[in-house]
Amino acid sequence: MDLFHEQHEKRRQAVAPLPVRMRPVSLDDFAGQSHFIGPGKLLRRMLEADRLTSAVFYGPPGTGKTTLAHIIATVTEASFEQVNAAAVGVKEIREILARARERVETEGRRTVLFVDELHRFNRAQQDVLLGDVEDGIVILLGATTENPFFSVNTPLLSRSQVFQFEPLSVADIRQLMRRALVDTERGLGKFNATIEDDALEHLAVSCDGDARRALTALEIAVVSQSAKGNNQPTVVGIEVAAESIQKKVIRYDAGGDEHYDAASALIKSIRGSDPDAAIYWLAKMLEGGEDPRFIARRLVIAAAEDIGNADPRGLVVAQAAADATNFIGLPECQLPLAQATIYLACAEKSNSATKAIGAAREDVRHGRTIPVPIHLRSGHYRGADQLGHGVGYRYPHDEPEGMMQEYPGVDRTFYEPVERGYERQMSAYLKKLRAMQRDRGTESSGGG
Repeated sequence: MDLFHEQHEKRRQAVAPLPVRMRPVSLDDFAGQSHFIGPGKLLRRMLEADRLTSAVFYGPPGTGKTTLAHIIATVTEASFEQVNAAAVGVKEIREILARARERVETEGRRTVLFVDELHRFNRAQQDVLLGDVEDGIVILLGATTENPFFSVNTPLLSRSQVFQFEPLSVADIRQLMRRALVDTERGLGKFNATIEDDALEHLAVSCDGDARRALTALEIAVVSQSAKGNNQPTVVGIEVAAESIQKKVIRYDAGGDEHYDAASALIKSIRGSDPDAAIYWLAKMLEGGEDPRFIARRLVIAAAEDIGNADPRGLVVAQAAADATNFIGLPECQLPLAQATIYLACAEKSNSATKAIGAAREDVRHGRTIPVPIHLRSGHYRGADQLGHGVGYRYPHDEPEGMMQEYPGVDRTFYEPVERGYERQMSAYLKKLRAMQRDRGTESSGGG
């Protein structure tokens, strides 16, 4: 780097926000994502062997996607180019690819192309990359906060390794903030600042695993305190920390992964009879701005699918909550939704009805279609008796103990109640009726 560029870099760093200044420059300083960048893990092995292939970095903001791309730029022997998908078009991409091909031809070097916000590329822009990615002219690194299996072309995705970034742990965030406080070259060391333990914990927890947000809040807290000009050591307390990070941002995309994942967690917590987990996911969905009617629909489905006849009141409670949600709306509808969620989580569970309708529909689709027996057909129209429809039907209410007659044709058992909740009584009732049917059949065959 020549003197001009070195001075330019220093000036740029001087005005850059703390998260940019504190970006690690080596893999050893990189925080989090140990499941793929830790010692011996896949991406680290690829980098150490200089055998990097195209990859998609997928995860929430502030988890190190761009930072890792910059580290890769320093450790790979390939050339490095970076663009933001929201700021370039097909023309610029073609120019980059042309330069990449020229490097291969003249220098024998490949190019690492880092595309931030890859999901903002439309299909045509993504398709432009395919040929050179396929031929190895460029190594594509795409960063995205949206699920690449929804937002990235399948052909491009099939040529890339997907690495999912997770929110940083509280311990990782603490370490990053402590490092920033003492770093005199890039961090806040010149302010001689300290932070109280509860303030540090508040920032580490409230940032929700977003290192960028935590470091930004820390910088605001330190600089605003130091600006008082009293030449006293800066101490960041809990009140200043809370003011600096302001309201916690709930990361929730009502049309993306968070929508489906939170709904899945809610239903699985209900199914697993954990009311505390269920009410937490309900709260997250509501705080994230989820449509309460969607939640109500999911509760009605869960009541039928997972509680079923083990507690038939579950469906009544869920439907009542759905009706109340439509009637009163937010914020009050959180109360019936919470009541229904807790009730369903604590109710006896059975999926017998779910399995029964699934098995019956499968039989209808793939088995022999069973005609309706003559005596069960409708006899409520003129001429039905001439066809024999309904003839021989025995009204169960006129039979001893309201017993049904046998219904020929359907000779498979679809409904098998569990020995839980109200289904115990249903099971006992069915066993009694079937025993009576067997007895009647024996009497009929033996009495001749």
